[in-house]
Amino acid sequence: MTSQLSADATQALPTEPTGSSLQLLADLAWERDAGRSELYFEGVRWTSDQLAERARRLSGGLREAGVAPGDRVVVCMANCPEVSVTYHAIWRAGAVATPVLFLLSEDELRHVLTDSGAVLVVTTTEFLAKVVAAAAAAPGIRGVVVAGERDAAAVSAVPLLDFAALESAEPAELVDRDPASLAALLYTGGTTGRSKGVMISHNALSASAWAATATSYDPVHRTALLPLPLSHVYGLMVSVMSVHAPEPGVTVLMRWFDAAGWLQLAQQHQVNASPLVPSMLQMLLQQPIEDYDLSALTRLNSGAAPLPRQVIDDFGRRLPRVEIAEGYGCTESAAIIATSPLGQARPGSVGKPAPGVRVRIELPDGSEAPTGHEGEICVAGPVVMSGYWNAPEETEKAVRGGYLHTGDVGRLDADGYLYIVDRIKDLIIRGGYNVYPRDVEDVLVQHPDVVSAAVVGKPDEKYGEEVVAFVQLVQGSEVTSDQLVAFARQHLSAVKYPREVRIVDAIPLTSVLKTDRKRLRAQVAAEASTR
Repeated sequence: MTSQLSADATQALPTEPTGSSLQLLADLAWERDAGRSELYFEGVRWTSDQLAERARRLSGGLREAGVAPGDRVVVCMANCPEVSVTYHAIWRAGAVATPVLFLLSEDELRHVLTDSGAVLVVTTTEFLAKVVAAAAAAPGIRGVVVAGERDAAAVSAVPLLDFAALESAEPAELVDRDPASLAALLYTGGTTGRSKGVMISHNALSASAWAATATSYDPVHRTALLPLPLSHVYGLMVSVMSVHAPEPGVTVLMRWFDAAGWLQLAQQHQVNASPLVPSMLQMLLQQPIEDYDLSALTRLNSGAAPLPRQVIDDFGRRLPRVEIAEGYGCTESAAIIATSPLGQARPGSVGKPAPGVRVRIELPDGSEAPTGHEGEICVAGPVVMSGYWNAPEETEKAVRGGYLHTGDVGRLDADGYLYIVDRIKDLIIRGGYNVYPRDVEDVLVQHPDVVSAAVVGKPDEKYGEEVVAFVQLVQGSEVTSDQLVAFARQHLSAVKYPREVRIVDAIPLTSVLKTDRKRLRAQVAAEASTR
């Protein structure tokens, strides 16, 4: 297990960031590192100087394309160096990065483009057809920026701009923004309708990255392996931690996670640490990890979903030198609420409130719960969102009395460690990604043979949870479960569509005529436990 952060390392950390935009901090980090920071991606090495120059030039190209301060620019790309270059170029232009998972369906992407009022989309060739189709019906989109080789003869309903051509512009000067202004607009699923935009300021994202650095930085951790999607709030936060690291390091970036590939890269680059989600850890345990030289590996950080204790125990048995450190956060808190201090991870706990973050456990009557008692986890501090985009009523519901109400149940022990007990909301976390039942139900009831639908998660060894749908059909319908799965797959992303649809006589309801998801969850959980 890794030793605790040394006093010298703690003193080397910068003070909590306030009063500076994220891009100004990045510029200072680029100047400080002077090319010593490195990024490896698919066999190619990039220095911080090279990436900084690309970002400055791309920012100039974006401005020539009409991007103005405050404009939203959607980024729909698989992991690659161009993602980070694009983020910094957007911030340098004073605009707002709007990352979306490339797994989104065309319908879901169109909603983000329309709701955000985005002016451009940046993508890669493999997602171009979907992006163009979504952008064609989104007012305000002026063009799609394409990275990579594409068919020059392809006809598009929206103007196509070449990433490389924009990157050949003259380097742009920094448009320094108010730190309280938006840095990112991140869309998260809603229980009452379509996904909502979460407004994250420069201060919030910077404070989140700083807090993560302050609790996990160690000079020994020179090389990190990053398999998280950079479009997810967790990956976004991790990708900007370097602006606060006292010493430059090496990042090995994966296009997307696969367990065998992760092990090969960890051995090849003698990786010291890696942020993961529980399903990734579970997939790694299915591999012959003892056959790889992981002697340099000292810490694995787990977030985005609850980590089963059995996974921690299995890693402890097979890789006893590696610390498994859990953390906790949400999109509305810029990915961080609690972290496990270096060398002080406590199994079953997600760590202590992150530096600068205040956690309050609230009882149903609004009072603060005593130590050890369960209640809703409420959060305050600079990491909290500015609000939901164009949704003041939703914002007022979520942020009350100066605290973000997470909808999760937890407790604090006498040492200040936080434990997640349950989720108040009906959120399903599949492979570290959020799936909201309403999003899936709204699609299923669009089928002409479906009267009503209810969606819950069931325990799954590979993904943590799997999406299960219960549907009631119109009388006399002969539609099959497989046909309904295929229908949902056409309209939902690969993460969201249900792998299992159960046809029932009626959807169970509570006494107040709401869908009884508790009963359905108990049913699928009981079935899973008997297998």
